[in-house]
Amino acid sequence: MKIYKVGGAVRDRLLGIEVTDIDRVVVGATAEEMLAKGYKPVGADFPVFLDPKNGDEYALARTERKNGRGYGGFIFHASPDVTLEEDLIRRDLTINAMAEDDEGNLTDPYQGQRDLEARILRHVSPAFAEDPLRVLRVARFAARYAPLGFTVAPETLELMRQLSESGELEALTPERSWKEISRALMEDQPQVFIQVLRDCDALKTLMPEVDALFGVPQPAAHHPEIDTGVHTLSVLEQAALHKQPLSVRWACLLHDLGKGLTPVDKLPQHIAHEHRGLKLIKAVNERFKVPRDCQELALLVGQYHTHGHRALELKASTLLELLQSFDVYRRPQRFEEFVAACEMDARGREGFEQRSYPQADYLRGAAKAAREVPVAPLLEKGFKGPELGEALKRERLKALKAYKEQQKPL
Repeated sequence: MKIYKVGGAVRDRLLGIEVTDIDRVVVGATAEEMLAKGYKPVGADFPVFLDPKNGDEYALARTERKNGRGYGGFIFHASPDVTLEEDLIRRDLTINAMAEDDEGNLTDPYQGQRDLEARILRHVSPAFAEDPLRVLRVARFAARYAPLGFTVAPETLELMRQLSESGELEALTPERSWKEISRALMEDQPQVFIQVLRDCDALKTLMPEVDALFGVPQPAAHHPEIDTGVHTLSVLEQAALHKQPLSVRWACLLHDLGKGLTPVDKLPQHIAHEHRGLKLIKAVNERFKVPRDCQELALLVGQYHTHGHRALELKASTLLELLQSFDVYRRPQRFEEFVAACEMDARGREGFEQRSYPQADYLRGAAKAAREVPVAPLLEKGFKGPELGEALKRERLKALKAYKEQQKPL
């Protein structure tokens, strides 16, 4: 039996990137031999073993063939006569289909090293088109390696297009899709992920609500980039540049969905797009079974981002309603993420990337003023139950009126 490092560990070492995960493939061994050597079996569908000493993963060399729809529709065959080249050919991209033995000798039957040097993401074989998850994976790799100049090979993009049009994408489970989407959104250039999905016609299947934004005009005075889809990608780009968490990035992607529903005769104005977009945001959230924190923030940002931009003009009573909507007294972090998303939205416009956003500190100050209203004096006055709530509201409104006065320019 012979053991090789494969996939990402080889790719990233050759790129000079820190290697985090090491996958190994074992050629010429049986499951019984692995068990006899003390390895612990973990794979339900195919033979994968853990080294009890360090938890490293070892998979027996295997082949696979398609026998159903979607990501799970494969039959695997692992045996000692499966060669390293046969194992590598089933992988998605040439840059992921290289192996290295313990002496550092490289096995590269599909020219992965050549594609690494040329900065190309290219499929290994036509079998690529059998697994719909690969559309998302390649788009994610495009986002990850875009800073290094990588692009998707035209023939690979064409296979991705065929997969998108085959109906196979609909067979992906929400969980698998979200795993890829969430990982892609946390890359340094998540906007590339969305752009590649659009380039291969997958976006209109996976997120038609986002796809519909491209080509929808906005007023040039506020949005020099004009196109709502282009604006959405820019907002996502800003969120990554400012190292925002996943919840903010997800909210940035969905914040303007309502603009896709604006009647043509009303363009380029988008009156009440915030409210119109809520049902679309809800639909996307449910489609991918998105975690609750991301769902909630996306809906709140969709509904209130225009309030954020107009923060300095809002009446004290409107400010108070905004803070109440976010439950800012018990969940201050969620409001902070809302403020961040609003700022990314403002910066995600052509020529506005470096412009200051005074609304952010103004909103933080308003939240602080409302939070600092003490409850004890009201309890001492005998307020309790609903009356206490109303009294607290009145005091917070007073505090916000005072805050607004303080913030007025002299």
